[in-house]
Amino acid sequence: MTATQLPRVAAPQGRARRRRRPSPSRAALPLLAPFCLLFGVFFLLPIGYAIHESLYAVRRSGLGFGTPERVFAGFDNYAKVFDDGIFLSGVGRLLLFGFVQVPVMLGLALLLALLLDGTAARCKPFFRLVYFLPYAVPGVIAAIVWAFLYTPQISPFGLDLLADDVVLGSIGNIVTWTWTGFNMLVIYSALQAVPRDIYEAAAIDGAGPLRIAWQIKIPMVRPSLALTAVFSVIGTLQLFNEPRVLSDVTANVPKDYTPLMWSLQVALDRNDYALGSAIAVVLAVLTGGLSLLFLRLSSWLTTRGAR
Repeated sequence: MTATQLPRVAAPQGRARRRRRPSPSRAALPLLAPFCLLFGVFFLLPIGYAIHESLYAVRRSGLGFGTPERVFAGFDNYAKVFDDGIFLSGVGRLLLFGFVQVPVMLGLALLLALLLDGTAARCKPFFRLVYFLPYAVPGVIAAIVWAFLYTPQISPFGLDLLADDVVLGSIGNIVTWTWTGFNMLVIYSALQAVPRDIYEAAAIDGAGPLRIAWQIKIPMVRPSLALTAVFSVIGTLQLFNEPRVLSDVTANVPKDYTPLMWSLQVALDRNDYALGSAIAVVLAVLTGGLSLLFLRLSSWLTTRGAR
């Protein structure tokens, strides 16, 4: 009698191979591809082209009557940016503008955000919309409306708000009116993310609304304040719409009032695109440097305050 032969079972050869899952970075590439493409075409490529153009110049031989020739100029255009002092005076004017306007605007935005976040506030959606509504108005349209209000002949204020000694403050009023609501919404969103248990615990300990706002709410939204401050610094150095509109109304705002206005004037009126590109590149480097410096200062103050 023969024994029944059992079928052979293949011995397990190591662990079963696991299916390889795509890494999160590879899975995100198809989603990021449209953004990267548009970012490169409409942001990085123009920056590279501006840097390239700033290194060249168009020169004519024969006392300026010869055939124009495009030659490599190196850093000559960058030297011209600082020659006549127009760029430095414009930057100084903007630094003075930002030193006064940015704290006032962010202070108003913080105050409005705290009022909306208060427990006694009523009709929050309505007032949130009212505060944010000026930002929805295009900057050029807002500047035109305020220009009519500033014109002495038709101004309801009865004052010459376009005089040489107050025109910078008039521009600051337009910028503050436009951007306070946007910054308020950023700060208010940060306040909404703070757990309400913290406020309740502080109230149980006897803290009033003012103390809660000063010692709890403001420190909790410090990153949002730093973010809005950086955006404000960048916007200050790139100030263009408001003074450009007012330059058509008053002679106290010349065409080279800000560096960005001067860059446009040089490129379009003088047909010197190389120098205009150099002005734009220098302004971009200055804006990035000041923004980085402000971020470092804000981080240092936050670290020091936490100790």
